[in-house]
Amino acid sequence: MSLKHSYTVIAPLYDAIVSGATSSWRARSLQRLSTAAGETVLIPGIGTGLDIRHLPHGPIYTGLDLTPAMLKKAQQRADETEHHIELHEGDAMAMPFDDAEFDHVVMHLILAVVPEPHRALQEASRVLKPGGTLLILDKFLKPGQIAPLRRMTNPFISRLATRTNVVFEDLLHQCPDLFTVDDRPTIPGGWFRYITLEKRD
Repeated sequence: MSLKHSYTVIAPLYDAIVSGATSSWRARSLQRLSTAAGETVLIPGIGTGLDIRHLPHGPIYTGLDLTPAMLKKAQQRADETEHHIELHEGDAMAMPFDDAEFDHVVMHLILAVVPEPHRALQEASRVLKPGGTLLILDKFLKPGQIAPLRRMTNPFISRLATRTNVVFEDLLHQCPDLFTVDDRPTIPGGWFRYITLEKRD
């Protein structure tokens, strides 16, 4: 089952499954977004738009998602706010945007979803301006972490919705322009992490 097909099937249930569990994490993650009025922010994998109500006012937002069914819900949320948000259908691993187009990129729960997360991170780096920030909220294994249950279930669960075996440091190693500014768990010892990156020349 392709990722697009999987999330088309999941779309009607996605909010009920994910919203309550991640709302506070999303809000806390977006508090890290330091922007000026008129700056541009890209949100690859915007899904049904669960981030939208937590977005700070002022920036110009662009959302990207692979699944029209998810984008339809995101558009409904965008229409209910005063944010300037444009939504596009597209692949986070091959974004339809120019190099260095955005001041900031927000990647919430997308790197552990796409089939090739290193490509998605490379694309985020490509479209980010030098000096720009990239905010990540996602679940990652630690380097060298055995986590047998997570690794064992990955071949099955990744076919439906998400991956459980992604090591962030392996992805970052393939993006030489990105540097870690901050990296902390959502809860002490937690699987999910807030990561802030900066793009440097």
